Amino acid sequence: MPITKGFRALVDEAMAQVKTYSVEEAKAKLADPKVQIVDIRDVRELAAGTVVGSYHAPRGMLEFWVDPASPYHKPLFADEGKEFILFCGAGWRSALATKTLQDMGMRNVAHIDGGYAEWVKQGAPTETLEDREKRKAKKG
Repeated sequence: MPITKGFRALVDEAMAQVKTYSVEEAKAKLADPKVQIVDIRDVRELAAGTVVGSYHAPRGMLEFWVDPASPYHKPLFADEGKEFILFCGAGWRSALATKTLQDMGMRNVAHIDGGYAEWVKQGAPTETLEDREKRKAKKG
């Protein structure tokens, strides 16, 4: 069966319909308590590090974690006062995920253009999972 709409067309359609932040714009929001950066990459990708302060919500569980009717719902996503800014490796999965969350009714969602690769390329702040655990332990 031939593919009638490829991934690139799907990503392009999503990009036309979602809010996209540059790395610089997203970086400027890191300290804002009303913003939550969300890493949707696969757990195996986290070994390379992540955005400082990001919340990991694997792409495969995102819709279930967002929907209050789901047995897997995470209360963090019910905070309508927060803006959720998603990122993945290159910005493709996060564009699709942002579009899906919009389709579910969320309006407080955006993504980072270029994903984690662009974040790192521009020297924006990152942390290892070990660094994150140490930071959480100090707070806690």
